[in-house]
Amino acid sequence: MSKNFRIAIVGIGLVGRRHADAIRALRHVDLVGVVDPSDEGRAYAVEHGVACYETLEKMFANQTPDGAVLATPTTLHVEQGLTCVRHGCPVLVEKPIAVEATAALELVQAAEKANVPLMVGHHRRHNPLIRSAKEAIVDGKIGDVRAVHANCWFYKPDEYFDAAPWRKQPGAGPISVNLVHDVDLLRYLAGEVVTVQAQSAESQRGYDNEDVAGALLTFESGAIGTISVSDSIVAPWSWEMTSQEYPIYPSTTESSYMIGGSHGSLSVPDLRLWSYRDEQRDWWTPISTTALKKGASDPLVNQLRHFVDVARQKTDPIVSGWEGFRTLQVIEAIQNSCTTGETIRIDSIQHAPIVNISAV
Repeated sequence: MSKNFRIAIVGIGLVGRRHADAIRALRHVDLVGVVDPSDEGRAYAVEHGVACYETLEKMFANQTPDGAVLATPTTLHVEQGLTCVRHGCPVLVEKPIAVEATAALELVQAAEKANVPLMVGHHRRHNPLIRSAKEAIVDGKIGDVRAVHANCWFYKPDEYFDAAPWRKQPGAGPISVNLVHDVDLLRYLAGEVVTVQAQSAESQRGYDNEDVAGALLTFESGAIGTISVSDSIVAPWSWEMTSQEYPIYPSTTESSYMIGGSHGSLSVPDLRLWSYRDEQRDWWTPISTTALKKGASDPLVNQLRHFVDVARQKTDPIVSGWEGFRTLQVIEAIQNSCTTGETIRIDSIQHAPIVNISAV
């Protein structure tokens, strides 16, 4: 029997603790260290009987785990990821992979050159609901994807911002904090984005970032996408409130994504498939709906299980460093379009050293 897989978590805040819970849910996987200089980090390590280090370098001077999870602020991801790569340690970095696409590319290429497995924590791809939606699309149940829409509306209370004032600053609005999840799923379900047009509105609460934004996306396939995000709208249409993925959010019976095809349409995450019973497709014919089979399991646990296999080089990552980089490219293009008012073209980059995001 192979030895247990040993994981260290860097940053044991809210997200890091969720990863720790996921580790404990898996057999033959152990949490062996925490990298966190705070009093809370040291207390957590003592409580759970694992070593605590102030820095990654101090950890690597004492032990090299089989894998590391970076659950730290985005500004630290590239530096810490490169440290893991230098030490040959497979790494799962929380999303977004970096603040800027150019920095993300540096990490992705360094990991590739060193042959060190790199995953990005877009955990929603590991949700059985998304797997079912992906299978339905790949199997042709809705025909060619022609249009997609994602809605990400919710109301964050004032105390959310007061507890962490950085959330009021430029770059910490819902485009980068929340929309990155939805963009990643649209890419996964509909393919690569090639152009972006976007607009945003200033925060009504007086913060230094946006509180509502919308974007028009064109996909490589020719499909058109629309996406809307706000953290200041009272509404039931967001992944958090429709997927039942994380119990702290109250559940609704609504959906947050619609995927329209030439032979049918699919709403997600309720997985209702709309189509005609025969080949006659017209708006006078009654349309029927069926519910696709739903699975239920914790995507974070699924992601950690997958990370173990990726780190052992038994499989390729579902969300590789390249995938995280491409999702960040789209987010960066949305932000640039909001600022300039221009249509932004996202050039395809595959194993290339130059990032080129230019105005159309």
